[in-house]
Amino acid sequence: MARKKASSSLNQKFEQRTQELGQQIWGLLERREPTMFEKRWWDDRILSWAMADESVKVQMFRFVDVLPMLRSHESIVSHLQEYFEDVRKHLPWAARIGLELSQPNSVLGRALALNARSNARRMASRFIAGSTVEQVHHTVDRLRSENFAFTLDLLGEAVISEKEAESYLQAYLDLIKGLSPRVKKWSENVQLDWDNQGHLPRTNVSIKLSALCSQFKPTDPVGTMAAVQPRLKRLLRCAMQHDAYLHVDMEQNSYKPLTLEIFKQTLMEKEFRDFDNVGIVIQAYQPEAEKDLKDLLKWTKKRKTPIWIRLVKGAYWDYETITSQYHGWPIPVYQEKWESDANFEKLTQILLENYQWLRPAFGSHNMRSLAHAIAVAHELDIPPSAYEIQMLYGMGKEQAQVFAEMGHRVRIYTPFGELIPGMAYLVRRLLENTSNDSFLRQSFSEHVNLETLMMNPSDHAKQTSEKNASDETTSGFQNEPLIDFSLEESRTQMQEALESVADQLGKEYPLLINGRAIDTKTTITSRNPSHHDEAVGTVSSASADDAIDAIDAARRAFPTWSKTEPEYRSEYLELIAANMRRRRFELAAWIVYECGKPWEEADGDVAEAIDFCMYYANQMRRLAEPLNCNVPGEENAYFYRPRGTVAVIAPWNFPLAILTGMTAAALVTGNTVVMKPAEQSSVVAAKLMDLIHESGIPDGVVNFLPGIGEEVGPELVGSPDVELITFTGSRDVGLAINESASETDLRQNMVKRVIAEMGGKNAIIIDDDADLDEAVLGVMHSAFNYAGQKCSACSRVIVLESIHDTFVERLVEATKSLKIGPAEEPGTIVGPVIDEDAKQKILEYIEAGKEEATLALACEATELDEEGYYVGPHIFTDVDSTCQIAQEEIFGPVLAVMKADDMDEAISIANDTPYALTAGIYSRSPANLNRARRDLVAGNIYLNRNITGAMVERHPFGGFKMSGIGSKTGGPDYLLQFLIPVNVTENTMRRGFAPTAVGDDSEEEQ
Repeated sequence: MARKKASSSLNQKFEQRTQELGQQIWGLLERREPTMFEKRWWDDRILSWAMADESVKVQMFRFVDVLPMLRSHESIVSHLQEYFEDVRKHLPWAARIGLELSQPNSVLGRALALNARSNARRMASRFIAGSTVEQVHHTVDRLRSENFAFTLDLLGEAVISEKEAESYLQAYLDLIKGLSPRVKKWSENVQLDWDNQGHLPRTNVSIKLSALCSQFKPTDPVGTMAAVQPRLKRLLRCAMQHDAYLHVDMEQNSYKPLTLEIFKQTLMEKEFRDFDNVGIVIQAYQPEAEKDLKDLLKWTKKRKTPIWIRLVKGAYWDYETITSQYHGWPIPVYQEKWESDANFEKLTQILLENYQWLRPAFGSHNMRSLAHAIAVAHELDIPPSAYEIQMLYGMGKEQAQVFAEMGHRVRIYTPFGELIPGMAYLVRRLLENTSNDSFLRQSFSEHVNLETLMMNPSDHAKQTSEKNASDETTSGFQNEPLIDFSLEESRTQMQEALESVADQLGKEYPLLINGRAIDTKTTITSRNPSHHDEAVGTVSSASADDAIDAIDAARRAFPTWSKTEPEYRSEYLELIAANMRRRRFELAAWIVYECGKPWEEADGDVAEAIDFCMYYANQMRRLAEPLNCNVPGEENAYFYRPRGTVAVIAPWNFPLAILTGMTAAALVTGNTVVMKPAEQSSVVAAKLMDLIHESGIPDGVVNFLPGIGEEVGPELVGSPDVELITFTGSRDVGLAINESASETDLRQNMVKRVIAEMGGKNAIIIDDDADLDEAVLGVMHSAFNYAGQKCSACSRVIVLESIHDTFVERLVEATKSLKIGPAEEPGTIVGPVIDEDAKQKILEYIEAGKEEATLALACEATELDEEGYYVGPHIFTDVDSTCQIAQEEIFGPVLAVMKADDMDEAISIANDTPYALTAGIYSRSPANLNRARRDLVAGNIYLNRNITGAMVERHPFGGFKMSGIGSKTGGPDYLLQFLIPVNVTENTMRRGFAPTAVGDDSEEEQ
């Protein structure tokens, strides 16, 4: 009790001192606002104008983001007009007139373009210290003369290749080696050069560990650590040799555990254990920050050498929130600003109470937060030299001056680098400056009163609960969240599932017809494509007679099942989904072994299967309600009936998802099913059959018929007792099914319906203003993830000529960094292809490509040839649109790069194949994005993202032309194909009298 009172008393002292300091700092700041004769005053006016209208703000920042990629005056003017067309009425009159009167190639247009570029460069120079070594030297000299210390952060393109990772490392090594001799010549400054523990290095740099490795994968911590540590050690040695300080920045939440682990493991090594000029960031907007800080404290004491902690609020709030909402994960950051502020103050006290181990650096522009830190230090008798205040270059200069004059060491976080890669940083800084919650905006632009600015964040405290991201739509459906493999618990569960399933390999699986297990003499041995000597299982192989029996069982089960209430049928699907969730990691492990899918791909397969069950159950409830169109004297009801027996013929590449989707759609609509899986994935199909059987669906409603397609397929397609065939696979087989089904047998009483998804030759267009960081990664993952074995995979990329060479160079280098290997290894991106036939077919296309085009990259997998069916990524350039590799579906990791003069030609090339499944474009031109929406010929068109990974309901999937027959899977029209619409009309008039319609309270006229 006494301790609690003492703590309360101390907190009161902290608060009192905080308020006193706030008054003092505010008084000093009020006299330091920039005047209209300073460039910053005019910059602030521009920002204030942007703040006033959210629509203008968004468009302005989008334009600033794309500006460095615009190489001509015409392009700048065109983009200005495109971005501001819809918000023109919100612009100042001069800007509005300028946009209206300017033609891209006119003198006025040239002046407008020059002005736009000049303003952007000036704004960039405010937040970015320079692009050359000389400019950086000049900046740090100036900061020193203004009594500020610095830390330098190299801005750059996203590191997407090992070549770029090595360049990033070398740039920092050169920076440290070049800067250290220069700063040693500076005269001594006790305030900046010394703390309570001794001399501080003048050279101070901040790095991101993800930039030291192109494949920074939390899924694969061991592999990532092995790639990052050697480069980090080189940096540490350089810093030790040249008396420099090295700080590790924190990035997105998924990287945090791995970043902390690499940091701790490396610094625990004997070579670096005594090095104390090193630190790491803690982000207060994360509820886990306190635990992380205390873990670091415990680790530091064990290491017996202090480190620095830069405490910040956090710079990725929007990213964390949006990403979590997209994936349906819990949001890992506080959703209210006051919560982050309160946590910052809590962590501040922990740091200062342990300052001899965790040397504090408070990174903030929030006067309340900084005043509180100083107040706590004062009450705990901690000297100002024991901690420092850090602020961002170009923001709150007056604040920095005030704290420096108060005797505090102020370090300026100083980014430098080229303008193009620096634009992302600039936009982030502009967004911070114009945020509604920004302290700088509230204090200087909106002139919020001091009492509000200095309010204790705990006064905002209220009952809160964890905010979980939800993607639930108005339909009531919610996508199944993917597993977050950045979490250790998830990785452990997956590894345990792989070990458990490995012990179950080699078992036998029978047919299941009318609830009866049937073993056949002929069997199919399913092999692990990662290790082809390993049998996943042996599956009974159905004969034509077995197919007849299965169809007959389904036909006889139909009358009862078709009359089962739709609600009950929906509940069966939901039960299957629940069992899938319960066995989620196990099912993913089976997919890894049988189909060679890497971890994330295998988990996505299971999640999509769950989604199909839940979505179709939800949709059937909607369709089960009759549509009434009644008039006086007549009642009309429109409703649906099931069609009959459905043959489900599924592929191997989505062994659970697609088979589940087609089967679930048939079941929930009241049809009975003969389920014919691909030979290569029949064990996973058997696991689905187990789930269906466990759910209690009556015998005969679903019949499991694995077998050789050429033997049982004709019987399924040609039987007069099969009313509908749903197929996913190759174009040739799909067309053959359609042709065969169109032949009417005299014994059949219904015209057969065929639903077929038959592949694609999918293209992504790269506009000349595209964000190449995103475009290269998007193309690479669309083309090579799961070895390109998706019907949605990118097999053509069409690049505008002006950026073709740059794009290809980065794409080739990025692709070299992809790990080729067994699917069970967590770091694998490119696993095996499905079997020897597939491998040989792909190799034949590669040989054809060598004859037709230029081979830009061949990632060999020769060391794995004896182990499994591996083909590394191949990239061809100088590909003509008529080439075989530009026209035919390859279904493997082969990419054709094609050049286009302009957008017209690019779209023409994209549309010039027999297929129309998926297509995409990377562009920052609103006009060209609209053109892609309008003119690209594909069932699924993706703008500024990869073209694979369609999600149920969000992205209903399917194409046309030679890509498919029927409506999109996972969409609102899909179930209608399994149903027959019926309309019943009843005459309710009897001798001049008809029942009054419900709700009709009108009275007859007398």
